[in-house]
Amino acid sequence: MESIARRLKRLVDPIHEVTYLADEPTAELMALGHRNYWDGYFAGRAAPLGRVSAEVVHAVFYNFADGEVARHVPRVWETATPEAALTARERGSAMALRSRLGPALADSAGLARAAELALQAATSAPTEGRILYAALRTLPVPSEPVAKLWHAATLLREHRGDGHIAALVTAGIGGTEAHVLAALSVGMPAEKFGRVHHLPKAQLAAVIDGLRTRGLIDASGWLSEVGRATKEQIEAITDDLAAATHESLDENELDQLLTDLEPITKTLEAANPH
Repeated sequence: MESIARRLKRLVDPIHEVTYLADEPTAELMALGHRNYWDGYFAGRAAPLGRVSAEVVHAVFYNFADGEVARHVPRVWETATPEAALTARERGSAMALRSRLGPALADSAGLARAAELALQAATSAPTEGRILYAALRTLPVPSEPVAKLWHAATLLREHRGDGHIAALVTAGIGGTEAHVLAALSVGMPAEKFGRVHHLPKAQLAAVIDGLRTRGLIDASGWLSEVGRATKEQIEAITDDLAAATHESLDENELDQLLTDLEPITKTLEAANPH
């Protein structure tokens, strides 16, 4: 049976992911002078932290290979301020959501209610040990319902993400290793996985060999029983660490939030079937 934490993740992620999958946020960030998608990605996502160094962003984001962040940070701060990146990211994401949802759903009472309940959940958890979540909590909350829903979804996504990193660190799984485990857990060869397929073959092979030495990958190249158990334990710990958000809602509020999110998520998934 799907846990509440996992169900909330399933419903919230598509709302936040327009930031990375839709054209509008990228266009808004590129209009600031950034050179490419990844400039915009790092500028927008890291902006709540302020003008931090590549070393800090690398540590907070956790799962980028060595040197990847430094190709963009701190240069993106010379292109546009973090404040400008935040404004562009929010504006583009709200535009993307409204476009995909259509006026009937974007202006509905259900969406406005979902935005308020999601924000209540998203701002209820402790910030200690949650670096990116804590930074996001310092930002002003949009008043427009679609933008507010995106803001709440982003808070929930990064709160869970901070907890996921804690679970990975506890399990001794590095960032690139986490991508390999994620790929193999869904039956995809690691070299085909989006976040690591571009790495030099020797570098990726060394990561896979390290996981094989630890018994997480078997001789066939797929997850061993130990590897599957490790992956499942990491996800279970992540769910447990995410519970502080939805536990702030009473049973009726939680049921209402999940009910209101269902048509929103269904519409967004239909717009982005991949």
